[in-house]
Amino acid sequence: MINRLLKEMTLREKVGQLNQKLYGWDVFEKNNGKVILTETFKKEVERWDGLGFIYGVFRADPWSMMDFNHGLTKEESWSLSHDIQNYLKENTRLGIPVLLSEECPHGHQGLYSTSFPVNYSVGASWNPTLYQKAQAIVANEIRMTGAHIGLISTLDVSRDPRWGRTEECFSEDAYLTGRFTKAALRGLQGDISERLGPDKVLATLKHFAGQGATYGGHNAGPTGIGNRELYEIHLLPMKYAIEENVRLTMAAYNDIDGIPCHGNEKLLNSMLRDRLGYEGAVMSDGVALERLVSLVDGNRELAAAWALKSGVDISLWDNVFTYLEGAIEKKYLEMESLDQAVLRVLKLKEKLGLFDPPTTKITGYDIQESREINKQLAQESMVLLKNENNILPIDVNKIKKIAVMGPNADAPYNQLGDYTPYKEDETVSTILQGINTHLKDSPVEVLYAKGSMISFGSKELIEQAKEIAEQADFVILALGGASARDFSTKFDENGAALSGSSEMTSGENIDLADIELPPCQKELVNEIYKINKNIIVALIQGRPHIINEVESKIKGLFNLGYPGEMGGIAFAELLFGEVSPSGKLAMSIPLSNGSLPVYYNYKDNHHKYAYIDQEERYAYPFGYGLTYSKFELRDVKVSDKIIEEKYQVEITGQLANIGEFDAHEVVQVYIRAHHLKVIPRVKELKGFKKLFVPKGKQVSFSIILSEQELSGLDENLEERRYSKIKVIVECQETIIEENLKFN
Repeated sequence: MINRLLKEMTLREKVGQLNQKLYGWDVFEKNNGKVILTETFKKEVERWDGLGFIYGVFRADPWSMMDFNHGLTKEESWSLSHDIQNYLKENTRLGIPVLLSEECPHGHQGLYSTSFPVNYSVGASWNPTLYQKAQAIVANEIRMTGAHIGLISTLDVSRDPRWGRTEECFSEDAYLTGRFTKAALRGLQGDISERLGPDKVLATLKHFAGQGATYGGHNAGPTGIGNRELYEIHLLPMKYAIEENVRLTMAAYNDIDGIPCHGNEKLLNSMLRDRLGYEGAVMSDGVALERLVSLVDGNRELAAAWALKSGVDISLWDNVFTYLEGAIEKKYLEMESLDQAVLRVLKLKEKLGLFDPPTTKITGYDIQESREINKQLAQESMVLLKNENNILPIDVNKIKKIAVMGPNADAPYNQLGDYTPYKEDETVSTILQGINTHLKDSPVEVLYAKGSMISFGSKELIEQAKEIAEQADFVILALGGASARDFSTKFDENGAALSGSSEMTSGENIDLADIELPPCQKELVNEIYKINKNIIVALIQGRPHIINEVESKIKGLFNLGYPGEMGGIAFAELLFGEVSPSGKLAMSIPLSNGSLPVYYNYKDNHHKYAYIDQEERYAYPFGYGLTYSKFELRDVKVSDKIIEEKYQVEITGQLANIGEFDAHEVVQVYIRAHHLKVIPRVKELKGFKKLFVPKGKQVSFSIILSEQELSGLDENLEERRYSKIKVIVECQETIIEENLKFN
């Protein structure tokens, strides 16, 4: 059908299928409670006699200016989506339906949607299966609006935490990032071998490629990576995504060796499509194609042709692909190339069943189950970094008063991250609310004082905090950063914050030269320590912050990331021992700014690792995380075998809980690989398993490394199986190593 349709299309209609010029919130307006289509929308339809995509019709945040007064309920959204499709059917020659795309980096960015932990938190859960369940809920919520596509960051591997978008990254490790990318696709798309399910969406994976490695952590900045680093680190998540039938990806703002990703034929065609086997479409990032125009002396037709021939199929908000007609007429571009891009778009619409009769409305999901999944994901993402003298968990029977303070103790949006919709207050459980809820039937009195803001403080705030600290048995300090946008935020044309509020220290375009905990927060810790030594800190943040100056004054330390709307009650259950912490760092926490960039899997070329003035680089390394219990590995065996002419390595053994608490623990498997003439990395994560073990019990585990995990790039950048490896199996303090040599 779609091949026939393509033959019937005019040049103007084809170009319209590749343009995504409209901001979705300009498509409708609400008058006296009635939602109507705007003239802006109708003129854009008339301009192209059809539309390929519309972005963000249901988005609600300070940039779109859609709030509870102006935005849409789920019922209004569903009705509007049908009005949009009916208008296209009745007012265009071919009646081709439009694809509606929505942001969903940690939940749909629309009103009345669920906000889950951000990727920076999720990676620390080391539980892709649980994350998959969360993404299935996200897909359902998007389809309830009538939209079809979910834009989600999964491909960026964080190599420098100064980058403001670190919160959108699962990890500094490509393998762990890849595992969560697969989980995201399974949850959002399900099995798409035929048609997409009625409660599923097509995922658009962001960003391809290398954006997590820009110089100095500058957003959209230049990168300094070679082909080996590109292949081994930044293309690996996409390799895993292709295994899960990804059909849409978004190009990255940055360059690769001076060539912008949006105009990089080697990256998008030779590498992505030819070498990796990607068969889907490529969407541009917001107004990114405008950046190509200046590189071709302002010639928009030439810039449009350059991007499309390089592998970009779909624009986003720019005024560049609008010049594709001229590019064809001036012979900058062949019709065959244009048709190929249009065909990719039509295939997406076919995959979603948009040419079939309209589907019935999605009925939704179990709200209570959703909240439980959300809470569990938040809980498993929380990393216990320090537990001096086993101060945790707190026994409520042995205390009378507990003080809760800090800028993030009772600030709902501060724990939700960037790309968050407006929320109803009652949907978010803050740290203070979570503790109050947990202790509501207890005689323990909960005291609260703010203590400081994120970036500034005052003597009055500190005095209020000291007053309650003096009365309390324990002080819970919620510190860190915030990505909360507000109406004082000034936005670029692509939605990135040009300048955030004084409290915004993370998020898109909010890069930091100094990732130390802000001085006002360090002062708060120091002042409270003079009065009360039982300090427990919860770091709510979108990147690893350096806490070295005050770490010695903290007896209990958690990294929560941005834990989502169930974060408060999830944390309270950990704090008081209802469950044991099980998170492991997916990004290293550096010891100082001078350590940056810092990641665990560096190349071991016999360089001097330490500085003259600093022996260590990490405060806490990748993979680190405590529980309330103790574990050990037993009877670990490493064996290799050949199955259907492919090598596998199997690691088996027992994980024993020798402590006093039921708990989860992660068995981590690394390798140190060897290729002749290629410098190896110190170690590389290649497998893991998260297991629940009751106290006093042990469970068996088996982790298999496939030929893909046992292969790497030789000196010619050709993929080959390693000649020999060292297998490293880790669990808490236990490390077991074994060498293997392959034939």
